[in-house]
Amino acid sequence: MPAFTAPDGTELAYDVLGEGSPLIVIPGGPMQDPAYLGDLGGLSAHHRLIKLHLRGTGRSAAPRDPATYRCDRLIPDVEALRAHLGLDRADLLAHSGGTNLALRYAEGHPDRIRRLALITPSPMAPGITITADDRHATALLRQDEPWFPTAFAALEAIVSGRSTPDSWQAIAPFRYGHWDATAQAHQAAEATQRNNEAAAVYVSEGAFAPDATRTALAGFHQPVLLLAGEFDLNSPPPAVAALADLLPAPHFTTQTGAGHFPWLDDPSRFVSTTTAFLI
Repeated sequence: MPAFTAPDGTELAYDVLGEGSPLIVIPGGPMQDPAYLGDLGGLSAHHRLIKLHLRGTGRSAAPRDPATYRCDRLIPDVEALRAHLGLDRADLLAHSGGTNLALRYAEGHPDRIRRLALITPSPMAPGITITADDRHATALLRQDEPWFPTAFAALEAIVSGRSTPDSWQAIAPFRYGHWDATAQAHQAAEATQRNNEAAAVYVSEGAFAPDATRTALAGFHQPVLLLAGEFDLNSPPPAVAALADLLPAPHFTTQTGAGHFPWLDDPSRFVSTTTAFLI
């Protein structure tokens, strides 16, 4: 299986799917095995997907120093993968929590990116706060769903600080545009794919420098796709739009009927949007 060595000696793995121009893919979670991405709804028919296994996840080794799980300390891993692939400039796609790593990489290596696609992005790196009102309004879009009463009650318990472990499971349908068998299997697999210890370090103190990131993004002139899901509670469209406002060349779009995993909810639309951007 393909692998490379990070600057600190950690052995890191990656998957290669499909043919065509290479596209480096950074998974979310954060710190989740990229298996959950699949082939991104068929995007591998148009691009050679290079899915990075972040350190301590999937087939990649755990580092000697767990502090290197912190988001900003993963930047050298992405840069080492680019160099390993022999790419002068790379197309980069990141999902969810992985978009914070992509933004911090863009901050430090803007000349190494050709195009950047941020899929249902987390806006933590530039310090954008997702408001309770935005989450509430997004949740109410699903009020005609049969699972809504139970899920909404669990959401209110979480927001008010009264959550239980069952509450987090109960809100799972909000993450998908269709709470069908495919979505339920996808959700069930997540528990075995995420490195929770690494995820806690990923967002720990010092991981983000919002002022520096905002300054860097204001001068980042490469094209950036920001794809929001209409129903996404994790990254509601208003928060993604606020992130787009920080960039001089944003391509902001909302995928109708999609949750946090738009390639599952409408693969053809996701692929057409992404391929049109990556031309």
